[in-house]
Amino acid sequence: MKISRRSALQAGLGTLLLPTLGSTAQAATPALARIYIGFPAGGSVDAVSRHIASKLQPTYARSVIVESKPGASGQIVVQSLKTAANDGLSMLLTPMSILGVFPHTYKRIAYDPLKDLQPVSRCVSYNYGFAVGPAVPASVTTVPQFMDWVKQNPDKASFGSGSTGSTLHFVGILLGRASGVNLTHVGYRGSGQMLTDVAGGNLAACCGPIGDLLAYENAGRIRVLGTSGEKRSRFLPKVPTFVEAGYKDMAFTEWYGFYLPLNSTPEQIQQLNRSVVEALAAPSVVESLSLMGMEAASSTPQELDALLKADYLRWEKLVKSVGFTADT
Repeated sequence: MKISRRSALQAGLGTLLLPTLGSTAQAATPALARIYIGFPAGGSVDAVSRHIASKLQPTYARSVIVESKPGASGQIVVQSLKTAANDGLSMLLTPMSILGVFPHTYKRIAYDPLKDLQPVSRCVSYNYGFAVGPAVPASVTTVPQFMDWVKQNPDKASFGSGSTGSTLHFVGILLGRASGVNLTHVGYRGSGQMLTDVAGGNLAACCGPIGDLLAYENAGRIRVLGTSGEKRSRFLPKVPTFVEAGYKDMAFTEWYGFYLPLNSTPEQIQQLNRSVVEALAAPSVVESLSLMGMEAASSTPQELDALLKADYLRWEKLVKSVGFTADT
């Protein structure tokens, strides 16, 4: 078959255009996006952010990296987002505590969580567990029974949490007060040493994320007596909730959320929201979160905004009732 000169020229022109079109499509996807976190590498926030980052690339950005900016109870990482460019490529993944609790534990804080950030989507949720170790008799199987036991053994009336001034700290104090018990809080830096002390009988009890407690519970080294959710945890279905145990208004759920700088456009917010929702629906992400005792839990920006406002107001009252301040 004979090919005309005109056809040959058209074919050659199309071939020459292919690399250009490919480069244009590639250029339309940003080269780099950043997820800021306010905790050191190796923790649960870091792990969650890396799972999501892997799903945001290469469609949201060709590369999505996690930048850890710990310190000052979240003030450093929030400030980093506040001063970041409004290009949709700098985002914050944070636990509720940084935005909903810490502003009430410090007299001065460098951000207003309800005004300085743009909500995008909730990411994960999880519950807490209250657990005891071999220092407590095996006959103690519920939180009320533990409180009765420490009334008879006041030298054992203490519990640990992975951070002083955290929700875990306050939940333990509130459980004690609801039982007429003055529990002494023992603060740790993370759950590792705390669980070692409880499992070794050096500390009677602890309050921690369910994901941190599971391995010790499954190994028989600690006993989880109660969980903080509105309903029983699927990870510990035989363990009653605090509310079931008679502690009214003691349902607590921690969550992580994605935020953009305040002046981000509606288009940027919706684009990131769609990408996060899609990432959280990936079976590999759901499974990875389950291994940490977490549930994938996306939302609309409006739902995240309402959730933070509700938790902010709730914890304002609870922190005042406990009487704790991080400035003392």
